[in-house]
Amino acid sequence: MTALEVRNLHKRYGPHVAVDDVSFTVAEGEIFGIIGPNGAGKTTTVESIAGLRTPDSGSISVLGLDPVKDRAEVRERLGVQLQESSFPDAIKVAEALEFYSSFYRDPVDWRELLELLGLTERRNTRYKALSGGQKQRLSIALALVGNPKVAILDELTTGLDPQARRDTWSLIERVRDTGVTILLVTHFMDEAERLSDRIAVIDGGRVAAVDTPAGLIARASATRQVRFRVSQPLARSVLAELPDVTDVEITGDRWLVTGRGQLLSSVAGALARAQVVGHDLRVDQRNLDDAFVAITGRAPAERRAG
Repeated sequence: MTALEVRNLHKRYGPHVAVDDVSFTVAEGEIFGIIGPNGAGKTTTVESIAGLRTPDSGSISVLGLDPVKDRAEVRERLGVQLQESSFPDAIKVAEALEFYSSFYRDPVDWRELLELLGLTERRNTRYKALSGGQKQRLSIALALVGNPKVAILDELTTGLDPQARRDTWSLIERVRDTGVTILLVTHFMDEAERLSDRIAVIDGGRVAAVDTPAGLIARASATRQVRFRVSQPLARSVLAELPDVTDVEITGDRWLVTGRGQLLSSVAGALARAQVVGHDLRVDQRNLDDAFVAITGRAPAERRAG
């Protein structure tokens, strides 16, 4: 079953084209990631899905409903946690959840959300006294209090420390396990790779690729790299002449061997035959960072939220 369907979406602001013919579908129960550089059109796309923007052309279906024509009904079924979310400093966690639940005709028990998101002990804590991670948990809880079938989470872990980010990831996986379809917008490649079942890469207002994280990574390159230190001097040609090796870089006793195919076994075998021990041997795996650069042609430093 399809939870979300975006077809040929266009949106411009004056002369600037923000979204240019974006199309993708999201299956029920899926975590669907959207990644892309600043200004790529990610936020405009998700705000159009949420009914906060009116597209110039194209169509959007949220559980079979149009976010513009069926705005009230979509609001009942769609939870949204936007990139810029803040609340009055003095409001307490329980007060915020109880207040937000009053907006919906069939809300979940907000007390259960407190338990699910680990906020029970903070129910009487004022917003200004919450940590960054706790504020994000509250934001997620408020997106879920209406008992939505679909949730949009935009730049979920920006500003959180590494442990808080990982805790939040675990929460999102638990939310998905309750049956909620999640549209995840992020500029963190490790976050998208960890959480997403499939990912859309949006660049320049267009969808550059849609695939599983593994599928996108496979597009990056078939090359592999092996790093190690040698126990004694070794002629470069011993490894450079191996069929699977395409390049060898040597810095002191540190070696970086690049190649394809069965690179690791080829290098290990050659070292053994030369009676050389490879210390601190490490295989560098390709990741979503590499895929992003391969697909968009942009260096990692160019990636920002947007």
